Amino acid sequence: MNMDNDLQDRLTFEFPGLDGNKRLGELILYISQKCADDPTFCATKLNKILFYSDFLSFFTFGKPIAGVEYQKLEHGPAPKQLLPVREELKRKGELAVEKRPFFDKHQHRCVALRDPDLEGFSGRDIAVIDAWIERFWGKTATEVSNLSHQRAWRIAKEGESIPYQAVYLSEDDCTAADVARVEELNRQHRWE
Repeated sequence: MNMDNDLQDRLTFEFPGLDGNKRLGELILYISQKCADDPTFCATKLNKILFYSDFLSFFTFGKPIAGVEYQKLEHGPAPKQLLPVREELKRKGELAVEKRPFFDKHQHRCVALRDPDLEGFSGRDIAVIDAWIERFWGKTATEVSNLSHQRAWRIAKEGESIPYQAVYLSEDDCTAADVARVEELNRQHRWE
């Protein structure tokens, strides 16, 4: 995203006070455990459940669930720290990643080897995650990826971070009145 430093400073990309990597690890275990019987569960679907849960919680309640930084990848948004956190869980023997054939491709499925520690999560947090698990149940990685290619994903370049405020962007096309209002605000505030 090409933006001035003032705007960059006002956007939120992560919530360090939440201990995001620890929370992310527990969510990886939780989602993997809950999706163990979903034949379409894979790494792509895990990324999307995490993204939508965090961003919907931020949109609805003003606070994300994991609060980690997300980046734009080819197949949709994903937590920047997903791979290091996943590798640490594997190193500790708490998670396995299985490569399974799925039609003409391979799935990379996370398998929880221990129960997640959900003590730091509210019932609301888990309800939001469960709703996304249910919504994506049985959907392929391609179907879930196509859903995630919305404006919040499109505003960033490949590898760039996606601000949590992107959740407020509408998918509706701008009207002439919208454009006129933005032009008016640009003049009023001398934005460039």
